[in-house]
Amino acid sequence: MTQTNCPPQHVAIIMDGNGRWAKRRGLPRLMGHGAGENNILPVAKIFAHYGVKYLTLYAFSTENWNRPRTEVRGLLKLLALRIDAETQAFHRENIRILHIGTLDNLAPQIQKKVQYAMELTRNNTGLTFCLAFDYGSRDEIVRAARDIASSNAGRGHINERQFAQHLDTHDIPDPDLIIRTGGEIRLSNFLLWQAAYAELYFTPVLWPDFDEEEIKKALSEYQQRHRRLGKL
Repeated sequence: MTQTNCPPQHVAIIMDGNGRWAKRRGLPRLMGHGAGENNILPVAKIFAHYGVKYLTLYAFSTENWNRPRTEVRGLLKLLALRIDAETQAFHRENIRILHIGTLDNLAPQIQKKVQYAMELTRNNTGLTFCLAFDYGSRDEIVRAARDIASSNAGRGHINERQFAQHLDTHDIPDPDLIIRTGGEIRLSNFLLWQAAYAELYFTPVLWPDFDEEEIKKALSEYQQRHRRLGKL
């Protein structure tokens, strides 16, 4: 049995509830997404303070392209407007930025900004912040299978460790704790392979309201879990 009196090494979060946060206040949905973005760096700093080494946030899924066109355009515009300032803020905090998912569907200008953020922060030694943008776990697994099939590796026996090396997360450990805000109780195509032995924590708190007190509740719940990892 693995002890959980230490903080999780890797926390992954499905950030849900921005739209409902805005609706409850009589605001446009995009303002809810803006409030959600405002909460990303504070949450990252809090988790780093509590000893978490990796934080992955589910920002935009492969299925989110099916949302109303105006909302998708607004989200992409928001990303383009804020990525430079956010990158510098993360860099000042010694946070390393990674991206999982694909960049192919994003405008070339945004692709360059994401690549710049990763290059600028690549040698930072604090928290590793992993942004899942245009990410879907099924898409990730299919891309990994295609990569293996097109390489020499596909000609021999492939084990789990070798397959994982072709996933977007090959450089980071699997999540110990997956949190979903907003009250829904599902993973929504997020880190399905990597979540095999993750502890799951669901809260009704909407993402813009997910603060230090809520983080402490999640970490406390995690520390009460008994992680057997398939063993007795």
